[in-house]
Amino acid sequence: MKETTKKRIVLKIGSNTLTRETNHISRGKIEDIARQIAVLKDTYEFIIVSSGAIAAAKQFVNLESNGKEIYVKQALASIGQLHLMRIYQENFRELGLLISQCLLSYSDFKSKTSKENIVNTINILLENDYIPIINENDTVATDEIKFGDNDKLAALTAELLTADLLIIATNTDGIYTKKSMLENKPQTIKEVIGFESLINEVADGKSSHGTGGMKSKVDAVEIATSAGIETWIVNGLKENFITNAVHNLIPYTTIKSK
Repeated sequence: MKETTKKRIVLKIGSNTLTRETNHISRGKIEDIARQIAVLKDTYEFIIVSSGAIAAAKQFVNLESNGKEIYVKQALASIGQLHLMRIYQENFRELGLLISQCLLSYSDFKSKTSKENIVNTINILLENDYIPIINENDTVATDEIKFGDNDKLAALTAELLTADLLIIATNTDGIYTKKSMLENKPQTIKEVIGFESLINEVADGKSSHGTGGMKSKVDAVEIATSAGIETWIVNGLKENFITNAVHNLIPYTTIKSK
């Protein structure tokens, strides 16, 4: 592996961020992400864990089936993945950024050989200035083994690739204190050490497009902090959310490992 002084960031982008909480993938949001990576690429190397394949497919098709809902979702993911990657490629290419696609399943993280292959492949991609875009292999995943809107996938990826930072983009300004939520005056928890102190602050709830919720983000934080990886929970709906977080210009939650 080539030596690099760049900090390695795993950036998780959920469906709500990619659609800007609508029913369609937002080209503007993907362009926003690409523009920020272009600005930061001399200091940071990025690995993107992206949701959005099913949301992309729903823009183009309406599948009919008498089968289980999970099979419809898997079929939509198969169709949508092509559209999603095309949108990424078009927007990133305009800024001189190269991308690649990696589809992973839960079982890949259970096999020593698979893990070695993932590390070796992604390291070569990064060394050659390709940005890996990782998504769950939805066509083989089931409800029982899904990652939870890719939060867990992002954390496992960050651990496997010894990332310096995990950024989880969501639709809130980080994690809010439970007290402030009860008072309907959301207040961001700015920084905590370890994930344990977050657990009692998190209200469970799922987003409209994603399959996760703040609970799945806390589970991801547990994986990352246990591996010594700092995690940021940032509002991905805002423009320039990565660069603004790097320069501490917006409220977000930082979870540091002990």
